[in-house]
Amino acid sequence: MPVPDHQTIQLVIIAVAGLAVVLQAFFMLGILLALMKAAKSIQEQIREIRSSVVPLIADSQEFLTRVGPEIEAATTDVAAIVHGVRVYGAEMEASATDIIELVHAQTARVDTMVTGVLDSVDRVGGIVNGVVHKPAKQLFGILASIKAVVETLRNPSPQPRANPNHADQSQPRGLE
Repeated sequence: MPVPDHQTIQLVIIAVAGLAVVLQAFFMLGILLALMKAAKSIQEQIREIRSSVVPLIADSQEFLTRVGPEIEAATTDVAAIVHGVRVYGAEMEASATDIIELVHAQTARVDTMVTGVLDSVDRVGGIVNGVVHKPAKQLFGILASIKAVVETLRNPSPQPRANPNHADQSQPRGLE
């Protein structure tokens, strides 16, 4: 086999390197074409999205422009209502506090009045008990003694009892 010289080896290496560069250029060209195709597809999709979104955004902007003042007015009205409810709630709380204080005062007053009435009724009951009960007791005692006297007078005097152990009872024992 003949030994190739240096020039031939260099020429083969340069040819292989050139071939690699050409192949690389074809690959790069293929990648470029694929990217251009993808870019066209993405641009079409963006156009489609833009064609459907832009009218929606325009309609939304128009709607917000039309409805914005009404929303602001409604928000202002709601804020006024909330403020009114707070004021009314504070007034109701103050009124309820006043009513509770009045109820407590009236309850204390009624309690004092009822206690006074019950104390008076208790004293009157004691007085009536003393005035009526004591004379009634004395009257019943007098009536009971009168009844005992009348019954004693109505019944004849009792006969002396006969003692069965002694035959003669007419004479006392110590006198025999």
